[in-house]
Amino acid sequence: MIEKLVVIEEEPPSLTEEPPEPVPARLGDLPPRSAEIPSGIPAYSRPIQLKLVKPNAKHSARSRDYRLRFHPGVSQAEWDDWTWQIAHRITTLEQLGRVIHLSDGESRVFQDRKEGIPLSITPYYASLLDPFDPAQALRRTVVPSIYEYLLSPGEDQDPLSEEKDTVVPGLVHRYPDRVLFLVTYACSTYCRYCTRSRAVGDGVCDTGIGRWEQALAYIRDHSEVRDVLISGGDPLTLPDEALDWLLSRIAAIPHVEFIRIGTKVPAVLPQRITRSLIKVLRRYRPLFISIHATHPDEITPEMRQACGRLADAGIPLGSQTVLLAGVNDSVETMTKLFHGLLTMRVRPYYLYQCDPIPGSNHFRTSVAKGLEIIRGLRGHTTGYAVPTYVIDAPGGGGKIPLLPEYAMGYENGDLLLKNYEGKTFRYPDPGASEDRFIRC
Repeated sequence: MIEKLVVIEEEPPSLTEEPPEPVPARLGDLPPRSAEIPSGIPAYSRPIQLKLVKPNAKHSARSRDYRLRFHPGVSQAEWDDWTWQIAHRITTLEQLGRVIHLSDGESRVFQDRKEGIPLSITPYYASLLDPFDPAQALRRTVVPSIYEYLLSPGEDQDPLSEEKDTVVPGLVHRYPDRVLFLVTYACSTYCRYCTRSRAVGDGVCDTGIGRWEQALAYIRDHSEVRDVLISGGDPLTLPDEALDWLLSRIAAIPHVEFIRIGTKVPAVLPQRITRSLIKVLRRYRPLFISIHATHPDEITPEMRQACGRLADAGIPLGSQTVLLAGVNDSVETMTKLFHGLLTMRVRPYYLYQCDPIPGSNHFRTSVAKGLEIIRGLRGHTTGYAVPTYVIDAPGGGGKIPLLPEYAMGYENGDLLLKNYEGKTFRYPDPGASEDRFIRC
């Protein structure tokens, strides 16, 4: 519950007005921040006293109309506060039915469901949903469906076998030089195709300081770890002080060279990218952020501002997109999404084949569809807009890249290549022979 609101009616200074803190030569040169263990872990667990500043923010017409219709007594300053958005998430059938017209199938799933991915949608993201069309792309990704309870062959609670490579609670060490640090299982908005559907939203298996300390000790003891990916759940749903505490301790480990954060916050809760958060994140460069982007309808003035603030702070941004049937499985949609991301200084990084979690068959396309999309991008737009298409191999095999067939083999010592137009070209490959047939 929010205890008190104090609105200060002045514009905040520009993000660029504050001189940046000195950046060390390497992360290991940074001492840990306060030794005091922060409160507020896991997220949303304590009363919040807010001091709101009149926002210097951009707003889409849809979010303004939604606020005025469904939250008429809420000021723009409250709407722009991320803790207000968290406190007013849609989590029940009754709340959802007030903002969208539920289809029979959507209503039935709430009557029949006993477990599964919880429902949680921020008011901001709810403003982007079509209230009348159950087939709308964004709506399908966050509103439960009866298809989630239809199990198909090959589906698994832990399709990537992360539990097998978990070395201490919340820390996955699969690749030689990097670890996956699951710092929370909470998200502001839950995607219906989440790889960690087995855990997200489950307070019983949520992480906390005790588990963080175990993971930090493991990283300190393994000098081969140079790259730490912080994920969850969504790490940016944690309070600033918790993130500062955690990042400072990772950054103080001498052999850790850089840190990455995986998040969907800029798309579903852009209000979270505050000046105070930016101040925390910029202390720990080199820091990279991978943004989960699904569809071009997510690219709003609010998301643009959030990404702009991160980019202006010197944080490289990449995107990770899951290929989803009926949501983004066309060249046209992906081109629009990736072009939009580039205009926000977000580089398309990975296009994922949807992981086979239980009840995901209605979301999963064929691999041929993914290759078709890559063919439709390569050569037809800038290379910066072409991500790497990967399957995160079931059973813990890691990310395996997939490409259309561009290398066709050898003929008379030349490598035969097919370009984006389907035309064949020759490349004189020194020392090559026809028995060295290569396919990509």
